[in-house]
Amino acid sequence: MIYFIDALYKYSLKDHVWDFLERRPHGRLVSYDSATKQTTVLVCDLYFAKGVVVSPDQSHVIYCETPMRRCTKHYIQGQKKGSVDTFIDHLPGYPDNIRYDGEGCYWIALSLAPSLAWDLAVRYPSIRKVMAIMEKYKLRPSVEKNGGVLAVDLEGNLIDHYYDPRLSMVSSGIKIGTYIYCGSILHTYMPRLNIQENPPVAAIT
Repeated sequence: MIYFIDALYKYSLKDHVWDFLERRPHGRLVSYDSATKQTTVLVCDLYFAKGVVVSPDQSHVIYCETPMRRCTKHYIQGQKKGSVDTFIDHLPGYPDNIRYDGEGCYWIALSLAPSLAWDLAVRYPSIRKVMAIMEKYKLRPSVEKNGGVLAVDLEGNLIDHYYDPRLSMVSSGIKIGTYIYCGSILHTYMPRLNIQENPPVAAIT
């Protein structure tokens, strides 16, 4: 079985910011059975969903909803098959892809950190409308920064958070050996970080 996300059926990828600003659920989680060639919509009405990964025990999949700053479980086996649970929410950024590293960790790419502008847009439709007009005429100021990756365990508990003020629009991240690699659908380079030479430090909150 193949699981994939239909992030937004109303807009094209280049117009994805409109989906973000409209703040309506246009996404779907879909499965494809290669034996029967049947495609099934498992979950609909998702908010700009991106990224899906199958759990190591094959009991559920986890997908991200970018504007909601959360990841959700959808059970594909067992007594809870067909139901959903929150995996992790209130993320410190807007999630994109999620990957499993084979060593007990999920790596969630955070495209950018929350900002006052985006937080206000989430709360007030009038501000979203203003931002949409600015986007249309290429006048919206850039607020994209502090992109990175978040490492969580199989239960969704935070392990590490790596980010950089100069990094934005991170669409994937994974740890291979002693390096974390980050990808982007927009940038033409792939940053990497040696986590032995640059271990995480405790943040003051």
